Amino acid sequence: MTHKVRRNLIVAKGTQWLLRLALATAFLSAVADRFGIWGPPGAPGVAWGDWNTFLDYVAILNQFAPVSFIPVMGWVATIAEVGLAFGLIIGWQLKWFALASGLLLTAFALMMTIALGIKVPIDYSVFTASAGAFLLAAANYIEPLEAEAKINK
Repeated sequence: MTHKVRRNLIVAKGTQWLLRLALATAFLSAVADRFGIWGPPGAPGVAWGDWNTFLDYVAILNQFAPVSFIPVMGWVATIAEVGLAFGLIIGWQLKWFALASGLLLTAFALMMTIALGIKVPIDYSVFTASAGAFLLAAANYIEPLEAEAKINK
């Protein structure tokens, strides 16, 4: 394996790990916020601060949904975010966890855009996170590089 190929593998795998960790941390931080772990509603840097404030936000983003569906939608989003975060951290079936993360983040970005305007998802980097998740899902180029490295050995 050439030095250049080895270096590229290390950089690619390290970058992939950082992206996995960044996405997982963002999911878990959002979940922590809705359960008040980052502070109460209205505290600096706190988006929701409790479950009811979070559900109010879910209702704003999903104005088309019946009010009775809002708690279900909140729980589905929360469970999905926790599951995706752990999948990204563990790395099992990474392509599929990354793809699902990208789809969920795209859905969030689109709903935020429809309900609040384009500036909000841009300011919160939701489109950027979505693109990162899709890039992570497409990162199968690492395995061909490893195969090439073995051939060039």
